Amino acid sequence: MQRVVRPSLTEDLGRTVRDMIVDGALAAGERINEVHLAARLGVSRTPLREALMGLAAEGAVTHVPRLGFHVVPLSAEELEQLYPVRAILDPAALRMAGLPNASRIARLKALNARFVAARDPLEAVRTDDQWHLELVAGCPNALLLGFIEQMMWRTRRYELGLMRERADVDHTGDEHAAVIAALEAGDMDGACAALEANMRSGLQPILDWLAARERRR
Repeated sequence: MQRVVRPSLTEDLGRTVRDMIVDGALAAGERINEVHLAARLGVSRTPLREALMGLAAEGAVTHVPRLGFHVVPLSAEELEQLYPVRAILDPAALRMAGLPNASRIARLKALNARFVAARDPLEAVRTDDQWHLELVAGCPNALLLGFIEQMMWRTRRYELGLMRERADVDHTGDEHAAVIAALEAGDMDGACAALEANMRSGLQPILDWLAARERRR
């Protein structure tokens, strides 16, 4: 009798392994040892393999028969495709969300303050993601929000790599503050323009980091 894998277990494992990839616990380009990873996570290989196949469909890992699964390497080409998409999606979601109320403005300010104060790179990157999700939380289009979250986890490992070498969040904090100020003034066009600028400004520093990383090899 064929074993049936519970979808919820597969989905949970997919999220766990994705987080391990994003946070660097599974390094870019690394071959995934299914036996060791299954033991580490306390599961059998069957649901883990199903989860890894799902991640392969998302582009987080590659799968070659008989060679197994590998974490997708970091590349300037992928990054240059990802970042412009965020610069389109996030302002669109913000427009659909509309001007935030006072309590959401307060949450955005608190998250930005926490982001600027963060000294741990992983905390800073996660808080930045929380700020962006809070910004568009009122968007009624769940599909659009799903796309944004997918782009977030695909860019997070690049951002984390940069932050681990150059933890400089003040400039980004100022960009967040500009978005908040425009929203407080009721200027949706200004807020969307500031948000687009924020999304685009993150690209070049990471490209520079990737180029320097390649030179060191």
